[in-house]
Amino acid sequence: MVSRNLSVHKEHEILLKLEDAGIDDMLAQKIIDSKSNYLAKKIVRLVKNGGYESTASQLRARDIMGKNFFGIEEAIECLRVEPTDQQLALLSSIPFPEGVLALVKRTHTLVAVFPLSILEIRKRKRELFELYKNDWYAESEMFARESKEASWQLVCNYPYDDSFSRSWVRQEGLLCQMDDIPSAQVMVYTIIGHYLATHERLFKGDIFVRTSSVNSEGYHIQVGGFSDRLDINYTIGDGPIYHLGLASSRRA
Repeated sequence: MVSRNLSVHKEHEILLKLEDAGIDDMLAQKIIDSKSNYLAKKIVRLVKNGGYESTASQLRARDIMGKNFFGIEEAIECLRVEPTDQQLALLSSIPFPEGVLALVKRTHTLVAVFPLSILEIRKRKRELFELYKNDWYAESEMFARESKEASWQLVCNYPYDDSFSRSWVRQEGLLCQMDDIPSAQVMVYTIIGHYLATHERLFKGDIFVRTSSVNSEGYHIQVGGFSDRLDINYTIGDGPIYHLGLASSRRA
């Protein structure tokens, strides 16, 4: 007996929906005859993405960045994002020139960041967070609730060059004009999203990076230690620590 994913009743319902939408014998035959089942796979992919199709700009960026690309489709599939029309409009064009993407395709991840707070991401993927250590920010820390409008971010996969064992002030002074320090929300979104899409862990082991976000005492939030679960913490005084580098992203 052949195992089937759909019941006969469900197959009949789908066929009726396709006929109502205009499919006819000729179009059905095109789907059947398409090489490597291309058209059927495209239909399934479109349904998974809630009807969304990548723009030419996004497709080109994906082609350049390879695995270091976490776009709208990945956000829908991995983080259960439901984009609004306004968000899709904001993300329709990639703000980084192709030359810049080609230059950093092995060191940075291009991310379509949606306004999911750290707490919202943690709620959806609790198994990837150090919950017993990270409850300190769940109740009253504003940085864990913050998120900005949807945007493309080009986030570095590594601590900023020569940023270990330096205080916050000295780390900040290392930045060149083309770089920024991303928020904790952007870093958590990127690290978790990249892992869900590729199974590759960024900032693992004892490696942590400071972000631009601060806690209620004014100390900068750091993320990392992602060998198993992602840790979110801070250092009193923002002084130098040997395993604590600086997070960075490219300016658009």
